[in-house]
Amino acid sequence: MSIAGDATLEEVGEFALIDSLRPIFAQGEHVLLGPGDDAAVVRVKTGHVVVSTDLLIEGRHFRRDWLTAAEVGHRAAAANLSDLNAMGGRAHSLTIGFGAPGDLPVRWALDFSQGFADEAGLVGASVIGGDLTRSDQVLIAVTVIGSCAQAPVVRGGAHPGDVLALCGRQGWAAGGLGVLSRGFRSPKVLVDALRRPEPPYDAGAIAAAAGATAMIDVSDGLIADAGHIARASGVVIEINGDAFEIPEALVALGSAVGVDPMHYILGGGDDHPLLASFPDRTSVPAGWLLIGSVGARQAADEEGERSAVEGEPWVKVNGMSYDGPTGWTHF
Repeated sequence: MSIAGDATLEEVGEFALIDSLRPIFAQGEHVLLGPGDDAAVVRVKTGHVVVSTDLLIEGRHFRRDWLTAAEVGHRAAAANLSDLNAMGGRAHSLTIGFGAPGDLPVRWALDFSQGFADEAGLVGASVIGGDLTRSDQVLIAVTVIGSCAQAPVVRGGAHPGDVLALCGRQGWAAGGLGVLSRGFRSPKVLVDALRRPEPPYDAGAIAAAAGATAMIDVSDGLIADAGHIARASGVVIEINGDAFEIPEALVALGSAVGVDPMHYILGGGDDHPLLASFPDRTSVPAGWLLIGSVGARQAADEEGERSAVEGEPWVKVNGMSYDGPTGWTHF
């Protein structure tokens, strides 16, 4: 069916749109049954099955006047693919729940789908199904399924004496948000980083094979996500701020708006690098930046090692509690 370029979802209808979306999503050999039935069927040969779900809402996670539909698609896919990367796994299948107003142009939905499919293709993953409904604003719910060849790397495995390392760029997307929210358009490299994240998709499995003890995708902010590892592991994360080489673009932005550029690095999200702990320096794979260490908590109360110690921060920067922005929280 040929759809006019200026048609809206309401004019085209649900099932005609679905028919137009199917050719965009190529199916891998692991897909026994793809879109079109009550559920998809995939084949898993070996390893552990890992699953994650993420939600993106217009006005909360993205703005259509800041991002093209294809860029929203790339971001939606990247956020989910990166979660499995952080477990030491790799995605093979995704489903998309898509809600939108009736007057949304069909072209937006098609371009979103193409961007999503292109990002999924970077790891060889297939979109195997989903759902479509009317909503007051664009709403995207993604479920990603994958596998780990070895035991998944979780947040709760860090030990005192481990080293802390980061793989991937960090703070660039936060800088891009800072640029757009002030009505600027440059430094363009930062805006581009917000629009098209570049997660290190091969790094998770490599880190797992190298013996990573804990790992997380930095989606909300470095301090915030380091805190998740610290709480889950019952340890203190020590970040060395001097380990980072601040990109020139972040320095320029910070100077223009009067913000310490380290705030973008320590508190920024949406770049989706990996943060992991390793037993020692020699076990850290190439391409990872050593940024700190893991320490023991001063004490633990009767509830055990996962309990907070009053007055002691979970994450320290240069040996001290950090009082700057730590990352995104929804509530």
